[in-house]
Amino acid sequence: MNILIDIGHPAHVHLFKYFAHDMAAKRHQVHFTCRNREFVLELLEQEGLPYTSFGSNFRRPLGKIWGLFLFTAKMFGVCRKFRPDILLSHSSMYAAFAAFFIRKPHISFEDTFNFEQVRLYKPFTAAILTGAYDHPLKSKKVVRYPGYHELAYLHPKRFTPDPSVLHELFLQSPQPQNAPSKPASASPSEARVCEGGTTEAASPPFIIIRFVSWSASHDIGHKGISLENKVKAVKEFSKYARVFISSESPLPEDLQPYRFPLPPHRMHDAIAFATFIIGESFTMLSEAAVLGTPAILIHDTYCYYLREQQEKYGLVFNYTESEQDQERAIAKGLELLTTPGIKEQWQQKRARMLEEKIDVTGWLVDFVEEFYKKRRSG
Repeated sequence: MNILIDIGHPAHVHLFKYFAHDMAAKRHQVHFTCRNREFVLELLEQEGLPYTSFGSNFRRPLGKIWGLFLFTAKMFGVCRKFRPDILLSHSSMYAAFAAFFIRKPHISFEDTFNFEQVRLYKPFTAAILTGAYDHPLKSKKVVRYPGYHELAYLHPKRFTPDPSVLHELFLQSPQPQNAPSKPASASPSEARVCEGGTTEAASPPFIIIRFVSWSASHDIGHKGISLENKVKAVKEFSKYARVFISSESPLPEDLQPYRFPLPPHRMHDAIAFATFIIGESFTMLSEAAVLGTPAILIHDTYCYYLREQQEKYGLVFNYTESEQDQERAIAKGLELLTTPGIKEQWQQKRARMLEEKIDVTGWLVDFVEEFYKKRRSG
């Protein structure tokens, strides 16, 4: 079986990487297509996955319309050479359209429920795979599974945090002189991985702040965290912990020293040992949650899986982009930093969540193989 996977975001590389490796081990052929977005090429190369890049995304509305035609045409060209039996993606319009032109099925993951995109790809998609939480997408094409996308690559069967990331972080990125922090009570070597892939709290404490670029079509109308509150958050958190920033967009000069210093494939190890994560990214906040790290989201859009992670498992705190909620989110971060045993509490919550969820990659391998067999026999 030949499987073509389209990547639209760095998180999609993680979503499909173990699936690609498992399918290759079964002697299926897998090829990726992508746009040159933040870290996508680096992650594909790190995993040794074959890919074709279509160049950079377009940021302006007219450019996005042109990109719809351009990238679909380029994907059609790849299809003619690779001859896929199935196209797989996370809500890719390009993959859906190309699948229609070559008369092959397109299977899509969906968790953002951006109906601007769903309406475009749904007619040309054979199956839409979603988590089994409450969401607004109602269709006979929807196939639900008990999990989150992040459990395709962060389930304990797939990922064990590497404590050496602590040495790399603290040796390669000394704390900026203008950002005082409390003296550490222990060295990074005291953090360790426990049974089941969970982690004890990292010491000295550190946090990760995630800023997004707000350049996607579904980001129109969003402003995110104000520059004033970005600076305030870094200043306040630095009194208690090291601060690292992951940002899609350029940082102002005074925040540059805080940029996460390691390659992108080391981010999940860092998240697992962080005291908490705060930011504007659904994906990174959910990654933190499934790893048992407290997550503070600042975003106006209602995210269904993050709401479940908050309301059912107590792993996430959700705040809006209002000035008042930004202040509350920063205050919540300070509260977490000064709460003893916070990581141990979250690991217990994570254990409860994992009891009810699955290894999504293993499920996807079975689903795609069964889907292909039924199509061939039908």
